[in-house]
Amino acid sequence: MLTMNLLRILATISSMTFISRILGFLRDVLIARIFGAGAATDAFIIAFRIPNLLRRLFAEGAFSQAFVPILAEYKNCRTEEETHDLIDHVAKLLGLTLFVITVIGVFSAPLIIYASAPGFTADPEKFELTVALLQITFPYIFFISLVSLAGGILNTYGKFFVPALTPALLNLSFIGCALWLAPRMDPPILALAWAVFIGGVLQLAFQIPFLIRIKRLPRFRLKSVDTGAWRVLKQMGPAVFGVSVGQISMLINTIFASLLVTGSVSWLYYADRLMEFPAGLLGVALGTALLPSLARHYNSNSAEAYSRLLDWGLRLTVLLTLPAAVALALLSAPLIGTLFYYGAFTANDVWMTREALVAYSVGLLGLILVKVLAPGFYARQNIKTPVKIAVITLIATQLMNLAFIHPLQHTGLALAIGLGACLNAGLLYYKLRRHKIYQPQPGWFIFLLKILVAVIIMGMTLWLASGSDVSWLTDSSVNRATRLAGVIIIGATSYFVTLWLLGFRLKDFSKQGIE
Repeated sequence: MLTMNLLRILATISSMTFISRILGFLRDVLIARIFGAGAATDAFIIAFRIPNLLRRLFAEGAFSQAFVPILAEYKNCRTEEETHDLIDHVAKLLGLTLFVITVIGVFSAPLIIYASAPGFTADPEKFELTVALLQITFPYIFFISLVSLAGGILNTYGKFFVPALTPALLNLSFIGCALWLAPRMDPPILALAWAVFIGGVLQLAFQIPFLIRIKRLPRFRLKSVDTGAWRVLKQMGPAVFGVSVGQISMLINTIFASLLVTGSVSWLYYADRLMEFPAGLLGVALGTALLPSLARHYNSNSAEAYSRLLDWGLRLTVLLTLPAAVALALLSAPLIGTLFYYGAFTANDVWMTREALVAYSVGLLGLILVKVLAPGFYARQNIKTPVKIAVITLIATQLMNLAFIHPLQHTGLALAIGLGACLNAGLLYYKLRRHKIYQPQPGWFIFLLKILVAVIIMGMTLWLASGSDVSWLTDSSVNRATRLAGVIIIGATSYFVTLWLLGFRLKDFSKQGIE
C-alpha cells in the first residue's frame, strides 16, 4: 500500500494548489469583468506570457529537475557545510544569470514583442502598450526563479506546504491591483503588469523566513563554484527543452493567435486557465510526489516496486482526469458564463472561449499523464528519451497548427495543443513499455470498463442537468453560480455512485500502491 507519507505529500500539495487556483479564478473573473477580451487584455497576456514562459522553462521545469536530486544527494551523503555551500553557489550563479537576462529583456522588449507577436505591429498603439507592459513584467523571471530555488530547498527538507502555497500570493497581488490600482492608472491595464512585479517580490519574501528557520538561506559569497553547482547547470541544458515543450508550443500558438482577430489571444488565455485547474491540482501534485519515490525505488534496484508505483499513478490519473475532461467540455459554456460573463466580457467572448476550452479538453488526459510518465524516465536519470519525444511532439503540434488555423482559427490552435499532449503521453508510455520499465498490473481492462461506464452516466447526467447553453447567459450571476454548483455536485455524485455500484472500492484502489 502507498505509504502514508506519499499520500500526505499529495494531499498537502493538492490542497495548497486548490487555494491558489480558487484565488486564480477570482483574479480572472476580475480581469474579465474590468478589462474583457479586447486589445489591452491581449497586450497584457502577451507581455505576461513571455516571462511566465521563461519561469516554466528555467524555474519550475529544468531547474527543479536538475537541482533537487543533486541537493538531496548532498543532504544525504555530504556534510551540512558542503550542502550549504552547494546552495550558496547555485544561488549565486542563478542570481547573476537572471539579473543579466532581466536587464537584456527589459531593454530588448520591442524586439521580443516583434518576434513573439508579429501581428501587433499592424497597430502601433497596441504594439507600444505591449512593450511597456513587458518592461514592467520581465523582472518577474528574476524573482520567481529565486522562488523556485527556495522552493526546491524547502521541498528537499520536507516543507512542501510553503512552495505549494506561495503562488497564491501572485493571485492576491492581481486581485489587489485590479481593484485598487487599476482605477488610478492610465491606461488601467498597467495595473496588471505591476501586479506581476509585486507578486514576484511577495512570493520571494514569503519564503525567506522559512529558509532562515531551516538554516538554509543562501549566503552570497565570492567563492569558486564547486562541482555540484556545475552538475546542476549541466543537467539543466537538455531538461530545459524536455520538460517545457508544452510551454514552447503555447508561445508559438500565441504568435499564431496574434495574427488572428482581436480577442483570440484572450480567448485562448481564459480557456487555458480553466484547463489548468484540474491539471494543476492533480498533475503538479503527482509529479512532485512521484519523482523522489520513484528515484528511491530505482536506487534500491526495486524494479517491481518502481513499476507498481507508476501503475498506481496512471490509475489515479485516469480515475480523476477522464471525468474532468468530459465535464470541462460539457460544462464549458456554464463555466465560462458563470466565471467571466460580466462587465466588458461579452456573449461573443463566451462562445469563442467555449470553443477553445472544448478543444483543450481533448488533451487534458494526455497533459496529466505526461506528469506521471515523464518522472519514470527522470527518476532513472534518463533525460535523453523525454527530450527526443518532446522534439517530435513540438514538430507535430506546429504541423497541426498550420493545418487547423485556417479552418478553425483560434480553436484549431487549442486543438493542436491538446492532440500534441496526447501524442507526448502516448510516446512516453510506449517507450516505458518497450524498455520494460513499466509493466501494467492485472485488472486494467475491468478498471477502464468501470471508468468508461461511469463517465458515460456522468456525461448524460451533466447534459440533462445543465440545460441549454443560452440559458446560462440570461440568468442572473447568483442563479448561474447556484445552478453550476448544483450541476457539478449532481455530476460528481453520479460518477462516484456508479463506480460504487460497479464494485469499485477506494481501499481496493489504494492497494495498487507500493510500500
